[in-house]
Amino acid sequence: MSHSDKFLPRDATFVVCCLALTGALAFAQNSKTTVRYPTGHAVSQSLRELPIDVLGRSDVEAPEPKPLPLRSHGVLAPSKPDPMLQQEILPSVSATKGIDFDGTGALGSAPSDVNLAVGPGHIVQTVNVRLAVYNKFGTLLSGPTNLTAFFAPLGGNCAARASDPIVNYDRLADRWVISDIGFLSTFSECVGVSKTNDPTGAYTLYAFSFGTTLNDYPKLGVWPTVTNSAYLVTYNLFLNGQIFNGSDLCGFDRTKMLAGNASAAQICKSTPNTEGGYLPSDLDGPTRPADGTPGLFVTWQNNNPGQLLLRKLTLNFAAGTATLSAATPINVANSALACGNGGTCVPQKGTAQPLDSLGDRLMYRMGYRKFADHERVVINHSVDNGGRVGVRWYELLDLSGAVRLNQQGTFAPDTTHRWMASAAMDKANDIAIGYSASSSTINPAIRFTGRIPSDPAGTLQTEASILEGVGSQINLSRWGDYTALQVDPSDDCTFWYTNQYEKVNGSFNWSSHIGSFVFSNCDGGGPPTVTLSTTKLSFPKTVIRVTSQPKSVTWSNTGTATLNISSIAASGDFAISNNTCGSTVSAGASCVVSVTFTPTAKDSRQGNLTFNDNAPGSPQIVALVGTGTAIKLTPSSLNLGTVTLGNSSLHQTITVTNVSNATVTLTSIGIAGLNPADFSLTSNTCGPTLAGGASCTLGIRFKPTATGIRKGTLQLKDNGGGSQQTAALNGTGA
Repeated sequence: MSHSDKFLPRDATFVVCCLALTGALAFAQNSKTTVRYPTGHAVSQSLRELPIDVLGRSDVEAPEPKPLPLRSHGVLAPSKPDPMLQQEILPSVSATKGIDFDGTGALGSAPSDVNLAVGPGHIVQTVNVRLAVYNKFGTLLSGPTNLTAFFAPLGGNCAARASDPIVNYDRLADRWVISDIGFLSTFSECVGVSKTNDPTGAYTLYAFSFGTTLNDYPKLGVWPTVTNSAYLVTYNLFLNGQIFNGSDLCGFDRTKMLAGNASAAQICKSTPNTEGGYLPSDLDGPTRPADGTPGLFVTWQNNNPGQLLLRKLTLNFAAGTATLSAATPINVANSALACGNGGTCVPQKGTAQPLDSLGDRLMYRMGYRKFADHERVVINHSVDNGGRVGVRWYELLDLSGAVRLNQQGTFAPDTTHRWMASAAMDKANDIAIGYSASSSTINPAIRFTGRIPSDPAGTLQTEASILEGVGSQINLSRWGDYTALQVDPSDDCTFWYTNQYEKVNGSFNWSSHIGSFVFSNCDGGGPPTVTLSTTKLSFPKTVIRVTSQPKSVTWSNTGTATLNISSIAASGDFAISNNTCGSTVSAGASCVVSVTFTPTAKDSRQGNLTFNDNAPGSPQIVALVGTGTAIKLTPSSLNLGTVTLGNSSLHQTITVTNVSNATVTLTSIGIAGLNPADFSLTSNTCGPTLAGGASCTLGIRFKPTATGIRKGTLQLKDNGGGSQQTAALNGTGA
């Protein structure tokens, strides 16, 4: 199993024996169409209501099944240069890093199978046997939840053990799709489709049985054609969990799954047992494939010359039929298998334990994008370059028609090994690739590179780091199995990437990380431009530990490109009370951030409201100023009523409180204002000082000297900060 959780417990009585095949296989291809109907159908509990997965278990590593014989013919010797090795060094990648944060970590199992999907306001991450939901600032909204708890209403395999999870966001339906392998003594594919656009809500669940055939390494893509709309999926099939028997290329009935229909079928066609490791087309962007476009599937063959194979699956869910095209070869440059045999050789700092390159297959995902006059796909795999592992990538055009290779390249700029990559393309034809990087002098890191359309063909810009690991994995070779680079549907420009790393040396203790970045040329215009409604917010004098009323800043994107926000933060005695800004602000749009002031000490207090984004001049800073005072007057105003001339009002009091811990000196108390003679101080229990936490009172009387509204101001001068303190005095003469 791709692993397993894949790592089966040491005391498990059921063991999947995952063997690397070393000779040609002669098992016959099943040319029949296989139609599978759900063996289980249920509705999940809301994801946000499921228990947090905190138990974990002690697991052992299982080797990855190798779906194909590792042939020696056509493999270039490691000492021979890769014909597509990029020689030109380009400038630093022209992308701005955005928000990044830690995702879900290990609970005693490996490899991580780190994967994510991105929607308008959420990120859903699946790793190993868990899933979690975050907002785009990294706040955990749901989970982490064990996948067996999520699929528990299905019972059987889906409630027993989980492996190889994938999560997709179906943009045109605004729904979420989560899948994994469920297994015990037999195998199933388990699929959940959200009932609404809220990924923390309930899902319709489906189980599809594969009997004793292991449906290994499933990869799922969204293919929303108008008719025969499908969720495409691929499997490497292993009879009895051991003998490779080709791949199943399949489609789920997307229309029925979105409706929660219990009869939603999966229709599959099988490949010969000389083919495996296929990826399905997965739609990026807002434009669906032309109606009638078959599902597209690509794999890599280590032949001489090198080849990609393209197959097309035409589905008819109403008739329960499918046709699979013959494999169309796409000639690409030769390459040597990573690590010589597609296996383990990636070094790490501080340990002799090498890591597995998984270099025998294309790496997830096959992002498909439909433009007005053509189609584009970017895919990748790991290759050997003189003893170091690098990333070979390809851009293909018009896969549903006369497919052609547009460009290809190998990125291995130095002695560091780069592998476990994922590639994607934004709406401006910028290509990005995220990957792991490691060597004998560095711990495994998470990095990315990319290119813009004006760069020389087959080249990538100089890489940037999302996160540098500080630990290495020991006693285990399996690293990841796959990662995911996705494009944010909110702007079709921001890339989100997830991968694993180590915080400290260890086994089964990996962590995951999620990071974002965006190319400055995306949107096809100039850079985003930030305009602030003010560069300074001044707060009125405020009593220590009392929170002021909020003040607001309007933040406008007056440029022509999407503004990507990495963080908004207030410092000092100031806090953000409301924020209508998400992770992006479209060109011409605005958002509002409100701030409050809670002084922690007397006198002048200062801070900043800082906006970090991808606009020139970032960060943008709004100065925050206020004054804290230790003296509080209660009430802050007195209305002494209506009094006839010659008479006096009833006596009223104002309490003076020192809210600080330090003694405050009171230097003077008096009455000023428009009509000071109409108000008098009739009592005073305050001495020359007021101890910390103490109070005293002042008596006030009103005796009008004229008719009409009369106004005065009680003034108290002190050294408690923000002197002088005032209270409004009002009365009416009659």
